[in-house]
Order: sequence, then structure tokens, then C-alpha cells
Amino acid sequence: MPAYKPLPKARKLFTAALRQLWSQKKLFGGIVIIYGALNLLLVHGFGGNGDVTNIKALLDSLVHGFGGRLTSAAATFLTLLASSGGTQSEVSSVYQTLLLLVFSLAFIWALRQTLAKHKVRVRDSFYQGLYPLAVFFLVFLLLCVQLLPLVLGSSLYGTVVSNGIVVYWWEKAIFIAVFALAALWSLRMVTASIFALYIATLPDMTPLAAYRSARQLVYGRRLLIWRKIIFLPVVLVLLAALVEVPLIFLFTPAAVWMFFVLGIVALPVVHGYLYNLYREML
Repeated sequence: MPAYKPLPKARKLFTAALRQLWSQKKLFGGIVIIYGALNLLLVHGFGGNGDVTNIKALLDSLVHGFGGRLTSAAATFLTLLASSGGTQSEVSSVYQTLLLLVFSLAFIWALRQTLAKHKVRVRDSFYQGLYPLAVFFLVFLLLCVQLLPLVLGSSLYGTVVSNGIVVYWWEKAIFIAVFALAALWSLRMVTASIFALYIATLPDMTPLAAYRSARQLVYGRRLLIWRKIIFLPVVLVLLAALVEVPLIFLFTPAAVWMFFVLGIVALPVVHGYLYNLYREML
């Protein structure tokens, strides 16, 4: 096994990513505004407040006092979080994927250029950053395929439990074990593919070469990398909860729009963190 240099702590990677984004706030802010506007027009739309408000009102009717209302706000946030990946139609879902790919490339290119101390403009991120779209898309498609064991395992477990096929604890334990193995299989595969996305944006790169390079990069240290990766969604959810729960408690209609803004801002933060992790692994 090759000798690797120690990786920074996850919190240091996270703060480094935030500092980089903030130091170039005009550049990344411009990209975020365009990303948000297109998401609002093509994916999110201008409705959707009513559902969250109704859920909050229903939960409030079941509890009493300050503590009960706070619990209701937290439960509403979890409902909002669970529905965050949904779209209003199949067309919206296609737009959402296209925007994710295009703006991911724009953010990655901007991150690479700013770390190299190059002065760039918002439009340069699109004019020059999108050239590896085909390679990036194929690696992204591979990542989606690698998630199939997780999806199928989750679907199988949900089906047997909801339909009462399994009753005894040992039967449930067997299906939980199957789901866990499927999830670990997917996680093992996508660990390399996540970083292959960043390698795919390098000049004269092919999808296969990007994936092979990423496999060599993560070889022998997947467990350590898993800890770094899992840290990111946990922190983002906690930060979102700190903003959303009080807002839901005080003024529920505004919570949906704030959640939308947080979701838009999360994309550059995710890429900033993972790109910094990728650079530290080299």
C-alpha cells in the first residue's frame, strides 16, 4: 500500500472551502444568482408554500405549549428536507439535472482558476468551464449506475416491511443486512466516482481514465475518505436546521423560500469542500 500524506480534518476542509468562496464572493455570488434564477423559473416555480404551512398547522393542532410547537417546527423541517429532491414534473426533473451538471462544471472551473490565482469573470465560468461536459456527464452517469444497489436494496426493504411480508425480528434483520450490504457496495463504488468528476474536468481526459485515476487516488483509504464525505451532509443539514426551525416556528411561509436559497448555496459549498479534499489527496 502506498504511503499517503495525512488528510486535514473535515472541519478544516469545510472552513477552507467557505473562505475560498467568500474571498471570491463576487464571482461565486454571480454564478449562484444565475443558478438560483434558472432553478426558480425551470424547476422550483413560485408556488409550494401552502403544503408546508398546512403541515405545520396540522402538527400544531396535535401538540401544546412552546415545546410542542418547537417539536412541530422540527418535524416540519424534516418533512421539507425529505421532499427536497422532488420536482413538479418529469420536465422539471430533466431541467434540474441539466442545471446541476452545467453549474457544477462552472463552479469546479471557477474553483480551479481561483486557487491558481487567476482572475476570472462569471461568464468565463460558462464559456470556458463547460468544454468537458460530455466526459463529465458520462462519469456522472456511471455514478448514478453505481447507486443502483443502494436504491434497489432500499426499495426491497421498504416493500417487504410495508406489505407485511416480514414479521419476525430475525426476518427484518436479514433484510436490514441485505440493505446494509447493498448500501456499502454502492458507497465503495461511488467513492472513486465522486473524485472522478473532478478529474474529468482536466484537459484531454476520458471517462475511463478519470475513473482509473480516481480509483488509484482512493485506494487503501476509503474508510478515511468516507468519514470526510459523510461529515459534509451532516454539517449542511445541521446548519440548515439552525436557520429553518426558528423560521418555521416564527413565520412558516418564508421557510420554503429560505430552504430554496439554502439549497442553491449548498452546491458551491459542496463542490468547494470536495474539490479541496480532492486536492489534498493528490
